[in-house]
Parts: sequence; structure tokens; C-alpha cells
Amino acid sequence: MNELVNLIVQQTGISQENAEKAAQTTVAFLKTKLPAPIAGQVDALLGGSTGGLAGMATDLLKGKLGGFGG
Repeated sequence: MNELVNLIVQQTGISQENAEKAAQTTVAFLKTKLPAPIAGQVDALLGGSTGGLAGMATDLLKGKLGGFGG
């Protein structure tokens, strides 16, 4: 999740504290929208190294996923 928080800080210029709140809010929102088996894995995926959901979220914020992020 640290990578996501750092990316939010870099992309938006907001404080580290506000970026952490934004990331936590986003993750909580995603968990409510994902099927239960996947939602239960979100924290584990975000806590790991790049790849998985963390990598997708990073790509989304960078505008790399087609049709999303800009």
C-alpha cells in the first residue's frame, strides 16, 4: 500500500497523511464492490510487492488501463 500512497502523493501533491486516507478510502470502497472471496484478499495483495491488485491500482492511477484513469 505504501507504493500506492507514494504515487498518490506524487500525482496529486497532497500530504502523505491525506494520501493514506485517500488510499484507505479507495480500498474500503473497492472491497464493498468486489465479490467476497476477492474482497477478502485485497489487504494481502496490497501488502505485498508490486503486482496483483497493487500493480493494477498503480497502473490505473498512471492512466495505463484502457478506458480508465483519463
